[in-house]
Amino acid sequence: MKIAILGINYAPEPTGNAPYTTSLAQGLTAAGHDVQVFTGYPHYPEWQLKSGYVGWKSHEVINGVNVNRLRHFVPRVPSAIRRMHMELSFGLRLMFTSWGNPDVVLVISPALFSSALAILRVKLSFRRPAVGIWVQDIYSRGVVQTGAGGNRIGGIMAKIESLTLRSADGVVVIHERFRQYIVGSLKIQPNATRVIRNWTHLPASPSSGRDETRIKLGWAPEDIVVLHAGNMGKKQGLENVIEAARLAQEGRSRVKFILMGNGNQRGSLVSKAADMSRIEFLDPLPGDDFQRALAAADILLVNERPGVTDMAVPSKLTSYFNAGRPVIAATDQGSVTAAELLASGGGLRVDAADPAGLLKAAEEVGQDVAMASNLGAQGLRFRHDTLSETAAFAQYDDFIKSLAMSRGH
Repeated sequence: MKIAILGINYAPEPTGNAPYTTSLAQGLTAAGHDVQVFTGYPHYPEWQLKSGYVGWKSHEVINGVNVNRLRHFVPRVPSAIRRMHMELSFGLRLMFTSWGNPDVVLVISPALFSSALAILRVKLSFRRPAVGIWVQDIYSRGVVQTGAGGNRIGGIMAKIESLTLRSADGVVVIHERFRQYIVGSLKIQPNATRVIRNWTHLPASPSSGRDETRIKLGWAPEDIVVLHAGNMGKKQGLENVIEAARLAQEGRSRVKFILMGNGNQRGSLVSKAADMSRIEFLDPLPGDDFQRALAAADILLVNERPGVTDMAVPSKLTSYFNAGRPVIAATDQGSVTAAELLASGGGLRVDAADPAGLLKAAEEVGQDVAMASNLGAQGLRFRHDTLSETAAFAQYDDFIKSLAMSRGH
């Protein structure tokens, strides 16, 4: 079938939705479908245009997938209004670009507003393709839980999100908690929804070279390295890690925190951590180096600000479980992240915004080799049993075919 995938993020962006959209496009192409991707210019998580990408539009082939890029507004400081501007600018580009008469259109949300415009165009099409929407984050919950807007704005966003999802022929969410929310609160018909878990998009973690990697990265043998990899935004609430590092320094702890990645809060975090010895910042690492860094750490960290409960499943968890290292999640009790960690058995939860609790847990796991090994093994088992790429691709192939059949394609 001819499939158009519409989403603002794609490779070479290393974090967020991009690796999953990229991997799915490649998987559907390998399965024999004619896939066209319509995406934005790479900008995330740095929030600046990646070097080498110029012009109003461009085309490239990445691992056999035709990727069509549309230039859009990129905010240097991504406030709620500026992100809306970005999504609308990308959505307008989508509305007035030829998609090549696909049988099925798969829209990625977020971005919600560009998704809404894309679905509107589908509805107005003379030869209407089937349209599905793939929900990676609950947009309206994110507005409230990240502090981008209050309950009133969140309510308005919920109405827009509900209308957008109800306008699609089918909706895929990445977690059962998301499905419960969109059915119960956004009034999406249960038979129009599916849960297809995000998968581990990385190959097997390296099994050797750990000591060499630690030496290369400047991590001392006695350090208990706690690594947070990925975006540094408001949702992550990484000031908690800065404070935990301060406590580690004052208490002469062996724990050393590493923040690896980029994001709109990185500059502020670097300033707050000035002259602190138990925290370091690393730029994003490519492919194999990224995996080696995860495997070389003693503990992998998910950190969320208080109140972030059901807006997203951290994409980093799939990579963490793949590394076979123990995970600590600083998150609210009852959050989706906490539920995921409990289901996997791959780590420990501590309260969000509790730097002393975070440091204590890191010391306990870092000093107990048997505990660390057991947690890492359980996370890896969960990765193989539940987060299989093969199983996810088969489910998406079935979802795409069911959409096409619903429209008679």
